[in-house]
Amino acid sequence: MVVLPRESTMTTATMHREPIPEMIRGLSQPDPALWKYYIIRAILTGPGIIASLPYLYFRYHTLRYRFDEEGIHMKVGILFRREINLTYARIQDIHLRSGLIQRWLGLADVQVQTASGSSGPELTVEGFKQFEAIRDFLYTRMRGYQSHKRSAGAEALASNPPQQNQQGAAAGATGEGEILSLLAGIRDELRRTREIVETRPGQHNPPVRATSSTTPTPTSTAGV
Repeated sequence: MVVLPRESTMTTATMHREPIPEMIRGLSQPDPALWKYYIIRAILTGPGIIASLPYLYFRYHTLRYRFDEEGIHMKVGILFRREINLTYARIQDIHLRSGLIQRWLGLADVQVQTASGSSGPELTVEGFKQFEAIRDFLYTRMRGYQSHKRSAGAEALASNPPQQNQQGAAAGATGEGEILSLLAGIRDELRRTREIVETRPGQHNPPVRATSSTTPTPTSTAGV
């Protein structure tokens, strides 16, 4: 179990108590320009306006956001309510996206991405003309949490070094000692063998001379 230093705990609590700017805290209901954008978008769908316009109408009137010390909270819908609670610590990246009509109306979507692995954004903040201020605020919170995680991890490693590395170093030292002992034994064995060979008296086998043997040829005498 890794115990973080007391200073890191106090830093986390201080970061959580950092006040939210009043301008950001006051953003809850989308700007009326978003309803104009929804109307134009519904008209561009052609016959689909019959279904899309009522949906966009209820979406605009029920879409609410809330920014607090912990994260972003969004809820939308009446019959099928959807709520998203995203903490600042989970934010990985932030993008601004705006089409031609959105730029004309002074709007942009703030897309917040996390490490969930999905291709799309985890949460989209839409309908605010203060989108640049929202992006900068989220970037500040995201970087603050990331830098705190890195510093806390470095302090934890410094105060509690991994046991695996210590065990690996001890095992390496033991292995080197065994190899040196084995080499020393081989050296002593070779030295003893050389001494035995040098002290043993030399034995010379007498040369074998090649001798040729002649077999007498028997002679026979014939009597007259």
